[in-house]
Amino acid sequence: MNVAVIGGGVIGLAIAWRAAQQGLRVTLADPAPGGGASRVAAGMLAPVGEAHFGESELLQLSLDSWRLYPRFTDELQSVSGRPSGYRECGTLLVARDADDNASLAREYRFRVAEGLRVERLSSRECLALEPGLAPSIRGGILAAGDHQVDPRLLAAALLAACERSGVDVVRSRASLLVSAGRVAGVSTEEGHDRPADAVVIAAGCWTPLVTGLPAEAVPPVRPVKGQILRLGGAAPPAQRVIRGLDVYLVPRADGSVVVGSTVEERGFDTAVTAGAVYGLLRDARELLPDVAELELVEVAAGLRPGTPDNAPLIGATSVPGLIMATGHYRNGVLLAPITAEIVAALLAGRPALPGAVAFAPDRFAKLAPVPA
Repeated sequence: MNVAVIGGGVIGLAIAWRAAQQGLRVTLADPAPGGGASRVAAGMLAPVGEAHFGESELLQLSLDSWRLYPRFTDELQSVSGRPSGYRECGTLLVARDADDNASLAREYRFRVAEGLRVERLSSRECLALEPGLAPSIRGGILAAGDHQVDPRLLAAALLAACERSGVDVVRSRASLLVSAGRVAGVSTEEGHDRPADAVVIAAGCWTPLVTGLPAEAVPPVRPVKGQILRLGGAAPPAQRVIRGLDVYLVPRADGSVVVGSTVEERGFDTAVTAGAVYGLLRDARELLPDVAELELVEVAAGLRPGTPDNAPLIGATSVPGLIMATGHYRNGVLLAPITAEIVAALLAGRPALPGAVAFAPDRFAKLAPVPA
């Protein structure tokens, strides 16, 4: 069976790798594999720390993927010979003032009601765990099970694993080929056609712009801009991921810190703005004052693929042979292993994984009003 994957972020790379492991002949097309939103992501594997009200199904999917990560990264490193930056570090959500602390109390009750393992901490307990925190911190929530990876290392390892597993990586944009109402393959910018029995579109926020995509299969995916900073130093000012209500700080093993992230509805604009840099540094300094002494190494902006319900589109479409794996919004890195498992099962004709139906690409069409 021939399979083509359009899109080479962590989602597309993970799918291509898993499909090749099943003995499928896989082509992956992307002008810069490992780039896009994957290169700008912070890499938090934080289903507990980032849980949101009203997203129980997405929370369960996130937990399922989080459980896969240790085995996933061990296998990936074995196949690729490259590290992924996987670390079991935990997340500490902190409150700057009384209002923040009241919000954290609600967040704690929500997580307990969902059966998540969290610990409510006093100001003193937060400072005992992370002495670099501002003395004014009023309290916190510890999600000890949250982890992280370095998305740039992860993408490089996935690309190497794909190449070592026989995936034909084509560094080019690709358009979809449809014949007689079903998928026929892809065509690259150079005009080379690649026949395929199935095509997986994992092009993030660019998915609706894929040439050749039938109108009935165009998903409601939009770009949501996020700006981040990378700071460098001899040692990070914290051991855990630190989250406030408006900012997060992700310490890397090499001493650097990722600070993010803004959420902006600005279309495909990827300009870095002075206001965002100022706001991120200000908010980060309020939580960890020592970040002011770190070197500003990089500022960057990326585009997340957002959907109307903030959940991904994973599964078959109304076009035979066409599969979507897009719309992961802020959770692309976290959901890469489970997305690859769902799509690999679909390609192999195995039963769908439990819970996958909630993320079917046609779920928005089902909610459309019936004409009078």
